[in-house]
Amino acid sequence: MEAFLISTAVVALGEIGDKTQLLALVLAARFRRPVPIIAGILVATLANHALAGMMGGMVRAIVPPDLLRWLVALSFFAVALWALKPDRLDDDDAPPAATRWGVFGITVAAFFAAEMGDKTQVATIVLAAKFPSLVAVVLGTTLGMLLANIPVVLLGNATSAKIPFKAVRIAAAALFAALGVYALVAFELPEG
Repeated sequence: MEAFLISTAVVALGEIGDKTQLLALVLAARFRRPVPIIAGILVATLANHALAGMMGGMVRAIVPPDLLRWLVALSFFAVALWALKPDRLDDDDAPPAATRWGVFGITVAAFFAAEMGDKTQVATIVLAAKFPSLVAVVLGTTLGMLLANIPVVLLGNATSAKIPFKAVRIAAAALFAALGVYALVAFELPEG
């Protein structure tokens, strides 16, 4: 349960103001079809974070526990610094205006690609290296992604101007830094 709750909180907070959240805003404004957009975000996130989680699990299996403690902590500190940097959606990241894939397909492809190398994907790798339950981490990070993006899809432009992105970035950075300290102080790998 700890892995699920921490994964949810980390990604929900870390996703606010992230480029994939901006992508959700662009998709909502362009297509005005929230159900296939939300379904596409769900599928893309599950696939992307499952891959990231498996990578984190491999790191946990290969790297000795003492070294893993430091790698996890340093990774959280790096993501904390990264969270302070505002994201922007590049023109290359914007979804095409029309396609034969439909809104769902565009969302899946765009979200999966935008999430590659993103801080929430890196956080998923780190969380999976820290916690042995791949399912709890992936479900938690996916729920966190949905908690941050569904309101954006449903409310679109009306709410984006009201979100204090700088304060949220600072809170996310503080959470990632606290997780880095936690990893150093209380890092344990379960037996077996």
